[in-house]
Amino acid sequence: MTRTILTYGLISGAIIILGMISTIVLSARHSLWLGYLIMLVGLTAILLAVKSHRDKALGGVIKFWPALLLGLGVAVVAGIAYVAIWEGYLAITHYRFMDDYTAGVLAAKKAEGLSGAAYAKLVAEMAEMERNYANPLYRMPMTFAEIFPVGALVALVSAALLRNPRFLPARV
Repeated sequence: MTRTILTYGLISGAIIILGMISTIVLSARHSLWLGYLIMLVGLTAILLAVKSHRDKALGGVIKFWPALLLGLGVAVVAGIAYVAIWEGYLAITHYRFMDDYTAGVLAAKKAEGLSGAAYAKLVAEMAEMERNYANPLYRMPMTFAEIFPVGALVALVSAALLRNPRFLPARV
């Protein structure tokens, strides 16, 4: 089971972060919905991991709690892989991400007509966010928290579906 968790978790984390980095590099616009879509695609590895374990190791039957724990294990490994690859990306790009992100947000708000005290307040908030993001003890848990709740939800749904042996039955 550990091998299944590690294999599918690393595959999931790699798919997600490579998809995210691709959108950052190839597109000037970052879409929240695209980010979550990439996460869902990558986290389908949880469903595949639970199904694989159910069919190969357990003869086609798994109970809810073991399926949920397996799925959560994959989500944790995917989250750790996501954080590790993101940290590598940040190091390679000399930690420019937050500077670029802040500049983009401020430019967009200025283009929308935000000015005066409201704009000054946004500048101060973004500066505070940049200072916080520079601290790895803030950044790494925040990065993990981007993906893990989605993984936990996918694990919950996967466990609920795959506890039924008639759902995606094993091929004989």
